[in-house]
Amino acid sequence: MNSRTLTFGGRSYPLVLPSIRDPRLHVAAVIITIHVLGQVALHFQVSVPQILAAILTCAAIEVVLTFRQSRSFVWPASAMLTGSGVALILRVVGTPTDDHWSTHAWYVFAAVAGLSLLTKYVIRYRGSHVFNPSNIGLVVAFVVLGTSRVEPLDFWWAPLDTWMIAAYVVIIAGGLLITRRLHLLALAATFWVGLTAGVGILAGSGHCMTARWAFAPVCGADFVRVIITSPEVLIFLFFMMTDPKTVPSGRVGRVMFGLLVAMASTLLMAPQTNEFGTKVGLLAGLVVVCAGRPILDRLLPEPRSAADDLGRFATRLATGGAAGAGILRGALRVGLIGAALLFVGVGIVAAGTPARGIVAPDVAEVLGRVPHEVDPATFPTISVSQNVADWDHTIVGPGAQAIMLTLAENLQLENQALLRHDETILAAVDHGDRLVEMQGRLRNAVASGTTVIAQYRIEAVTMTLLVPFGRQDGLSLGFDSRGTVIEETYNAAGVLQAQQTSPFALTFVTRRATGGRWLNVAVLPPGAGN
Repeated sequence: MNSRTLTFGGRSYPLVLPSIRDPRLHVAAVIITIHVLGQVALHFQVSVPQILAAILTCAAIEVVLTFRQSRSFVWPASAMLTGSGVALILRVVGTPTDDHWSTHAWYVFAAVAGLSLLTKYVIRYRGSHVFNPSNIGLVVAFVVLGTSRVEPLDFWWAPLDTWMIAAYVVIIAGGLLITRRLHLLALAATFWVGLTAGVGILAGSGHCMTARWAFAPVCGADFVRVIITSPEVLIFLFFMMTDPKTVPSGRVGRVMFGLLVAMASTLLMAPQTNEFGTKVGLLAGLVVVCAGRPILDRLLPEPRSAADDLGRFATRLATGGAAGAGILRGALRVGLIGAALLFVGVGIVAAGTPARGIVAPDVAEVLGRVPHEVDPATFPTISVSQNVADWDHTIVGPGAQAIMLTLAENLQLENQALLRHDETILAAVDHGDRLVEMQGRLRNAVASGTTVIAQYRIEAVTMTLLVPFGRQDGLSLGFDSRGTVIEETYNAAGVLQAQQTSPFALTFVTRRATGGRWLNVAVLPPGAGN
């Protein structure tokens, strides 16, 4: 630290500034670089005022508390890291897209960052804070406020272009240099390997999650790839989990800490069906293990002692540290370790049961017994917004025509479900809000004996990309449509009673919500995809 003085009212106070060799400055350089990339190229949905609100709140609190304790003005390096980390991961629903100077909900960032920092002073163990401040503050915010108000940064940021490569280089190079200098590289590597094994078990068991950057559920090898190569996971392991004050100080303890965080995070991620829950599960794994660190410290070798050697610890764990009768004890320990690993694997599979029902079974039988033919020649020319082409160039031309055909067939099948009073048809073509809406209309039709269906004649249509913000659910396509709708009313015997024609302007929303067929998920006011 570089010491100077400040003079106020005739009194001098020490001014403590950080040294250029301070690792906290190096971490700050990495995080600030990611913030800059997020603003100029990666389209992070967070504004400069929101970022500053988090950083400056933490800085102000730290300066005041430190001054009260030491009567010195100390550069709040750690506090600013906490605020910067909160702003990097936290997102507030309703923040305008690509508005770098929006002040929307700046106070939420200030409150979450302030809460995060205060945990550092309130929750302590052996003279140091127990939890990584930004980690516990974010977990509390996500759990308490919920996905309708806040959400975490996505696992997947953008296509692998020059800007994303630059982000990876900054994160990995900076992370390796800093963790190596702090002797935390083994911890980070153990976590990453353990997490890879854990999500591999999950994926092998049929686990899936929905994410707003994917049309279909993310399953199997894609799930593993997304998680273990996520820049957000790399930031978590390099710059959040490796807080020197909240991890064991011994070599053995740090490796065990990384492994336990990987196991806890995987178990908490396992039952989650969407990206919001999966990300919160990842972050919460660190909270859980930090809370149990006092117990872990009692079970591990004394730091920097002769026993604090990874090779010696592994040998003692396997052999029991003795010859002769120790061989039997060693075999028993190896068996117990194997049983423990098997138990963890089974636990991961069992915990992931709720997330294995996303992908729906084949609906060919339902579709095959219900007429739903639509003539593509009746469609107008489909305009495709640039955001769709930028996202996936294959959804242009014939691709757009094929999806439009499925949408039109789904609308016809909805009518058939209402006329036949057959809810199984709805489950084959609808999902989410649209399924709930149509199931309600079907129940009303059965109860009242009157069924109303809509026949849409689309005269103009534009396909747009709909990226949800506030529900980290699947990416959707919107068809901004205009034309004529014919409403037909039938009695309980299925006899047409009335017919009415009127213009309409709606956005039909479709998504591969169950991984197979494009399903109708909503009908919104016009322009919802803009």
